Amino acid sequence: MAEMIPVGAGVVDVGSGAGLPGLVLAVARPDLAITLVEPLARRTAFLDEAVEVLGLDNVMVIRGRAEEVVDHLPGADVVTARAVAALDKLTGWCLPLAAVGGRLLAMKGSSAAEEIAEHAAAIEALGGGSVEIRLCGSGLIDPPTTVVEIVKERHVLPGRQKAGPVSARKAARSSPSSGTGGARNSGRGGGRGRSRRG
Repeated sequence: MAEMIPVGAGVVDVGSGAGLPGLVLAVARPDLAITLVEPLARRTAFLDEAVEVLGLDNVMVIRGRAEEVVDHLPGADVVTARAVAALDKLTGWCLPLAAVGGRLLAMKGSSAAEEIAEHAAAIEALGGGSVEIRLCGSGLIDPPTTVVEIVKERHVLPGRQKAGPVSARKAARSSPSSGTGGARNSGRGGGRGRSRRG
C-alpha cells in the first residue's frame, strides 16, 4: 500500500487497532504525516507506547471514532482502513476525513469487486468518484493485498450525531517549533493541532 501514497502526504488511518496499516506505513515512510484514529483506550495506549519506542516523530494518536474526529482534523490526502465493515459503511465513516481529491484506501478481500458493484450508488451519494481495485505486493506475498481505492470527488456533509470528546496525544519529541498545547507545522503549508480530553 505504501507505494500508492504520494511523497509528503497527510494520512489518516481509521481503526488503527494493533497498528495496521498505520504504524507500518509510518516506519516505512517517514516522509508521511500520519494520524492514527482508534476508539478503544487500551489500543490507543498501545499505539502511544509503540510510537514512543519506535521514535516516530511523524505520528499522532487520537482516541475517538471517525465520525467524532472529523471536525478536529484537516482533510487528509489519503485515508486508510482495514475494511472490517461493508464498503458503504466504511466509505461513510472514512471519506469525510479526506480532502476533495483525496483518496480512501480500504484493504478488502477477494469479494471486493462484488462489494463495489453492490454499493456503487451509496459510494457516489457519499461523494465518491472513481473506484479502482489495486493489488499490492504481487510477487512478494501470496495472495497479494486487495485495496479498494476511492477518490473523493466532492464533499458531502455526513448525517452524524454531534461529535463527542476526543482525546489526542501528539506522539513526537518536543521541539522549539511546537509548544505545549500548540500546533505543529506539517511541512506542507498547514498545521496539525493537538487536542485533549477536557
